[in-house]
Amino acid sequence: MTTAAHSPDRVAPAAPNPDGTGTAAPSPDGVPADVPGPGSAGAGAGRSGGARPGAGGGGPGATVAWRVPAALSARVPAEQRGSGRDDVRLLVSRGCAVSHHAFRELPGQLRAGDVLVVNTSMTLPAAVNGRVGGERVVVHFSTRGEDGRWAVELRAPGGPGGTGPRPGGPAGAVVRLPGGRALVLEEPLGPSAGARLWWARTPEPVPELLRRYGRPIRYGYTERDQPLSAYRTVFAAPSPDGSGSAEMPSAARPFTAALVAELVRRGVLFAPLSLHTGVASAEVHEPPYPERFTVPAATAWLVNAVRAARGGGRASGGRVIAVGTTAVRALESAAGDDGVVRPAGGWTDLVVTPRRGVRVVDGLLTGLHEPQASHLLMLEAVAGREALRRGYEAALRERYLWHEFGDVHLILPDEERNAPNCSSNE
Repeated sequence: MTTAAHSPDRVAPAAPNPDGTGTAAPSPDGVPADVPGPGSAGAGAGRSGGARPGAGGGGPGATVAWRVPAALSARVPAEQRGSGRDDVRLLVSRGCAVSHHAFRELPGQLRAGDVLVVNTSMTLPAAVNGRVGGERVVVHFSTRGEDGRWAVELRAPGGPGGTGPRPGGPAGAVVRLPGGRALVLEEPLGPSAGARLWWARTPEPVPELLRRYGRPIRYGYTERDQPLSAYRTVFAAPSPDGSGSAEMPSAARPFTAALVAELVRRGVLFAPLSLHTGVASAEVHEPPYPERFTVPAATAWLVNAVRAARGGGRASGGRVIAVGTTAVRALESAAGDDGVVRPAGGWTDLVVTPRRGVRVVDGLLTGLHEPQASHLLMLEAVAGREALRRGYEAALRERYLWHEFGDVHLILPDEERNAPNCSSNE
């Protein structure tokens, strides 16, 4: 397996080197309270970010400016609001043209030969209660390093189900976990001043620890705790080493087995890959840390074959449509300057921006992102600025729902060569 090459459009890597050196990218009653240890009390409001800021890269405010009313936050999963996971709305942008649909109408928006690139990463129960000295904390397990350590974020318990930021570290701090377990903070990811994520060791394999004591990471805007199954998609598959995503690759959440079967019946193809998402920075919307990904040989072959079959245009033949920004990040990390996708894996620090553009992806199915979210630069790279602006204006006007349990946005290329007043994604 090869590791994606670094480019000027990528952030400085914080992931461990292949040899494991360097830096990378329950109930409180079950936690012993009488064990001394260093720590300081956290402060701040409950965590309220929506989709993980992941794959865009800072400063999206100049791209699209708006405010999302609190009433448009999806507080419970679609199956608790309606008839099933696929009972969400689908906003479709074809260039600057916007239309409104039910998600169940997705097969009618695609065509035979299109390939949907899906992330098979399984969401982990990544939040565990703990204590640092006498201070209660919530440990968010973010990313597994090559050396067996895990990147973790310590959060301060907030309001109902939410958490707030707290100072990271210090090095050597012992975090007591349920069942007599513990982890030790070793070093920060990146500069130590204000570091949010720290490398930590625990004597017990983390997947087993999470299975016994973990729960899904929950944001403050959600109404109540949900079972882990609510945070896993129909495409999720277990990883051999127990790795997975700290936060759900949520664009694929509305898919059901029946809808996948209908898409296949109509000639739509599926190409799996994996990218294990880390913990979002809800307060500061920083660019993403490096994340582990794998693009299998079969997926690379299929994507290249679809692109080659249509020749020089997209007006006919299959299109490559990523399901989620995580799929874009992984697939584009495996693409060379020539636009050819090669089997790849390891760590990616790629940030997709309008300046870089996209080399492989023609379209994107994604959730609706907050105005500060760095995802928006990726969306602009795919759709173009004017198309993105019109899509989000329509979503607000028609009161679409935001966040991981909300509605979704299908961005397709404008295949009319002379579309007026709309920047394209080329």
